[in-house]
Amino acid sequence: MKNKNDGHTLQARKWVAGITLIELMVVVAIIGILASIAYPSYQQYILRANRAEAQAILTETAQFMERYFTTNGTYKDGALLSAVSPKGASGSAIKYDISFSVTPSATAFTLQAAPAGAQASDKCKTLTLSNTGVQGAAGVTTGAIVVECW
Repeated sequence: MKNKNDGHTLQARKWVAGITLIELMVVVAIIGILASIAYPSYQQYILRANRAEAQAILTETAQFMERYFTTNGTYKDGALLSAVSPKGASGSAIKYDISFSVTPSATAFTLQAAPAGAQASDKCKTLTLSNTGVQGAAGVTTGAIVVECW
């Protein structure tokens, strides 16, 4: 004899075995919402990480220049020795263009790290560091933002 419940049990198994289109769309919507929140945060993290690398390069170059000045009494020729691409980067790997300016008396300098490529969207713009240790962000007018950049 056939049991009346056998048909219902079979139907329940089919229902549990798959997912509906609505369930799938809910999962896709949740993933989309999470991605829309996470991606901008990730982009800001990348900008901060690249900025930290540029700060390290500026500090390292300033230390080199101070050693050069101690030995030679001038910053003038040291500018030529330190004018290299950051950490051997080239092409699209360059996030900042490092430049160096010396006063006419060659007793003071200013290092600059101008953003390049995707880094150009960074709010800190061009980072600067002087021989006296003054840190700045050229193009940024608010002092609070300059402190945040360094």
